[in-house]
Amino acid sequence: MTQYPQSLTPFYAGWDIFHQHLVAAIAPLTAEQLALRSAPQNYSIGMIVTHIVGARVFWFYTWMGERSFDLSSYEIWNYQGRVDGIDHLYSAEELVTGLEKSWQIIQNALAYLTPADLDRVYPDPDADSNDENNSGRSLQWIIWHALEHDIQHSGELSSILSVNSLPTIDLG
Repeated sequence: MTQYPQSLTPFYAGWDIFHQHLVAAIAPLTAEQLALRSAPQNYSIGMIVTHIVGARVFWFYTWMGERSFDLSSYEIWNYQGRVDGIDHLYSAEELVTGLEKSWQIIQNALAYLTPADLDRVYPDPDADSNDENNSGRSLQWIIWHALEHDIQHSGELSSILSVNSLPTIDLG
């Protein structure tokens, strides 16, 4: 009989290091650097990081109900965008705080959830609870989606940083 670890943390080892590298790349940026973008119609560095934080909070805090501490002030970050063509920007310090808090909620969840929990389905929090079509998302899908979302947008960030001769997200 196969014995599984009591926590999902070992299965996602490395995500924590990736997160630390993301924070290290964002922390020293100025307001002008956070406003850099790959094209005029695309999100800036600051908006991409805002979106990363918002997505983490959305999946773990809002959708899964992971409430080890209050992240309600970050729930809107997933939906913030341009107003009159201007990005809603936070400082590097605010972005790093958002990254750290959203990472902490992921770490907390990975620490107590087990492989047996991966098939657990979390219903869509915005759907009508009586809706028969609200099939929700499995824990496995949510974790994978949050991880690939971090990776996708961090690649975007590294590209913008690189073409502007700024240090990229060091994964070496």
